[in-house]
Amino acid sequence: MDTEVLVVGAGPTGMTMANELLTAGVSTVLVDRLARRSELSKAGGVQSRTLEVLDQRGLLEPLLATGDHPVTTGHFAGVPLPHSSDRHRLPWRSVPQVVIEGFFEEHLGARGLHVRRDHELVGLAQDGAGVTAAFAGGTSLRARYLVAADGAHSTVRSLLGAAFPGEPGTLTIVAADVRLDGADPSASHTWNEEGHWAALFPLGTDAEGRPLRRLVLGGPGQSLPRETPVTEDDIRTGLNTVFGTKVHLLELRYARRITNASRQAERYRHGRVFLAGDAAHVHLPLGAQGMNTGMQDAFNLGWKLAAAVRGWAPANLLDTYHAERHPAGAAVLRNVRAQSLLMDWAGTRDPEVLAAREIFTSLAQLPDVQNHLGDLMSGMAIRYPMRDPAPGGTSHPLLGLPVPDLDLGGVRVHELLRAGRGVLLDPAGAYGEVAAAWSDRVVLAGRGAATEPLLVRPDGYVCWAPPAPLEPALHHWFGEPL
Repeated sequence: MDTEVLVVGAGPTGMTMANELLTAGVSTVLVDRLARRSELSKAGGVQSRTLEVLDQRGLLEPLLATGDHPVTTGHFAGVPLPHSSDRHRLPWRSVPQVVIEGFFEEHLGARGLHVRRDHELVGLAQDGAGVTAAFAGGTSLRARYLVAADGAHSTVRSLLGAAFPGEPGTLTIVAADVRLDGADPSASHTWNEEGHWAALFPLGTDAEGRPLRRLVLGGPGQSLPRETPVTEDDIRTGLNTVFGTKVHLLELRYARRITNASRQAERYRHGRVFLAGDAAHVHLPLGAQGMNTGMQDAFNLGWKLAAAVRGWAPANLLDTYHAERHPAGAAVLRNVRAQSLLMDWAGTRDPEVLAAREIFTSLAQLPDVQNHLGDLMSGMAIRYPMRDPAPGGTSHPLLGLPVPDLDLGGVRVHELLRAGRGVLLDPAGAYGEVAAAWSDRVVLAGRGAATEPLLVRPDGYVCWAPPAPLEPALHHWFGEPL
């Protein structure tokens, strides 16, 4: 084997995956077809749950130190969702994708993993022992497992012949990174009477400290072939149509046309090959969910692949990647379709759509509705379908959810997860003897702390709580003991 795991695609999903594997001590090669890293920002926001897992790996503070990344609000179909500091520990941040990729590439490089660029995948074969990847120019690499993080037009998915059902794109809108004069500094969605609309989101500042914005333009006449270039005149016309003379373009940094295609792979696992990020699911970029969903794919799969490589993965552990992440991806596609309808994405000004949006906007003022939508859009609503594996086991309220960031007396739970191992909170010291046989995979902590006993997976999700017996859960998630 040339490496244990080959990751194809060096975007946020691929780099997150590589970091998870390195954290677990697994040899990894990360390749990308591009000769140099893209300077396009693409995604622009990081959800609460993604911020939490970055914090669990000790990466959040260094990432936020790279520049001005302001707290921002989420939205559903353009209706603002005010963040609540007492509901989600870490509110949304505006961190452009280009910053995240640059940060990860530097972080991985400092640990000895450098992206192998200009590697165009042209062939793929797998057998019972591993996967062989062939690249243009005649080189090849062999790994025990391969992760496809190579985007919406995934070569890996194509070579596998993997089904990617869904809806093709029927229209396009314009997305651009700009500097503007006269625009409201906060996130906003604005429509005019003819159905033209504009969405604005903060993207931090440029090297001179000047505010940058993500501008999205849609409505009648905006849907042009995807390959049609977007010019400064197009941006100025779109701004004038929606805002009149109030908002002016100062600088266009980049622009592209994106489609409303909505697809999801039928299976995320194909033998020793796994699909993640846009290779597994594509949808409209509403609410920063594309990049975040891909990074969450990587956080879910990384520790499981490491367990398989190191030989202690329980039976079917790798299959739980599809079982857990496919429903999460499907839920994102559903909420994006609902948002597209309520936003009147095509600018039809259909009276029935407008009536539905008016009622939805009123409902979204209710605290319970805001909380539900906020959890949905922030990634905090994801609950993995795990149950106590013992016969007759019961479901605890936290089972399958992210562990709360409890104070254990001088140390917090997220700090205990930085080594990429599981954590057993045992405040009364009742489970140490049982857990001792898994000490190479599970950290014992929380003695004397004001918390209940909990077993937490390396990705931060609660996988056991009393009154269920602990030992079956340790076997189920962490394999045979030492």
